[in-house]
Amino acid sequence: MHLRNDRVLRPLVLLVFLCTGSWAIGQNSGQSTVPPPNPAPSTASPETSAPPEQAPSTPRSIGQQQAPARSSVGAGSTPSQPPAPIAPKPGATQQEPSSTPQQASPNGQQPPASEQPGTAAGQEQPGQQSQPGQQPENEGGAFVFKKEVEEVILHATVLDEKQRMVTNLDRGAFTIFENNQPQTIKTFRHEDIPVALGIVIDNSGSMREKRDKVNKATLNLVRASNPEDEVFVVNFNDEYYLDQDFTSNIGQLKEALEKVESRGGTALYDAIVASADHLKKNAKLEKKVLFLVTDGEDNSSRESLEEAVRRLQAENGPTVYAIGLLGEEKQRRARRALQEIAASTGGVAFLPRTLDEVDEISSSVAHDIRNQYTIGYKPTTPKSAGGYRSVHVEARAHGYGRLTVRTRSGYYAGQEQGGGGH
Repeated sequence: MHLRNDRVLRPLVLLVFLCTGSWAIGQNSGQSTVPPPNPAPSTASPETSAPPEQAPSTPRSIGQQQAPARSSVGAGSTPSQPPAPIAPKPGATQQEPSSTPQQASPNGQQPPASEQPGTAAGQEQPGQQSQPGQQPENEGGAFVFKKEVEEVILHATVLDEKQRMVTNLDRGAFTIFENNQPQTIKTFRHEDIPVALGIVIDNSGSMREKRDKVNKATLNLVRASNPEDEVFVVNFNDEYYLDQDFTSNIGQLKEALEKVESRGGTALYDAIVASADHLKKNAKLEKKVLFLVTDGEDNSSRESLEEAVRRLQAENGPTVYAIGLLGEEKQRRARRALQEIAASTGGVAFLPRTLDEVDEISSSVAHDIRNQYTIGYKPTTPKSAGGYRSVHVEARAHGYGRLTVRTRSGYYAGQEQGGGGH
């Protein structure tokens, strides 16, 4: 049996071996004889004849091109993925890359913000909203926004029947009249706000023996005031001199006050006008004050009293506190001038009997400035109409008797403080 099986199996094994070998040879010969899909080397450049090397590099190059596109969104280039669509502007021309034509369709989609065309005529730009107190106007085919009128700002001191300061009133206690017409209060504050303060000191010959005490009182005023005040110093005789520009440095102010050259006449009105102009052009703070000290009547100014008052009564002009060292009865006209200047701006003219009173006066002025009410209103008659507007403020509160409100008596609408009145 073994021999018979051997005779039968041997030819079968040989046959299987031959068949298997033939199949393997056919497979090998098939791989070696099938030509690659590349063009013949004789007709293609070396750069394009090696697809096995190019294929794996393609995904990397795409990734390198996409990254800068994402980082430059908003800088003018097309992002790899557009931002959330924005409602299209009517009539706006849209231009899109040819590879993404669906973004140019009007179906609520819009190109990225960096590629949007200009706003069509009469259309408000996205995100642009009118601000409170502004009215839209159409100029040149596009909306612009301008304030119709600015508020008039008043700084007010309230006194009771015994001339004591009242500092605990609220907005509802006040009524404002402009040209006898009631006005609506828009803003109201009662707080110690810093001021732009101009110190204007007479340096004429008659002030020589008074300057030491005046300088001391002036420095006391500054020390008792808000530490954030900005102060400048003008000394004047028949001319006026800016001896120290805006500063909060006491040492610099002291040095400027000590520049005493007591000589010449008194150009009071010129010094007032120049100081008011300096406040308007250079003060960074909203609230403005002039502290004025003189011992005589103006005798050297080119400007008149009327012009000085007019310049002080420009919109949001300074409050004037004046000290008149006027001992002689014959200086009655000088007294009236100081009183008119101060009252027209909401300030006070102090007429001490002795020089020793100036210290107490300076402390009173500092206290007054730091305890005022700041009230703003929008005039019912636009300021563009111009003209002088009288102002009157009343205050009433339960538990008080008759209250007196001291503030400016009026203003010239449309006149910039510091502008000429000639």
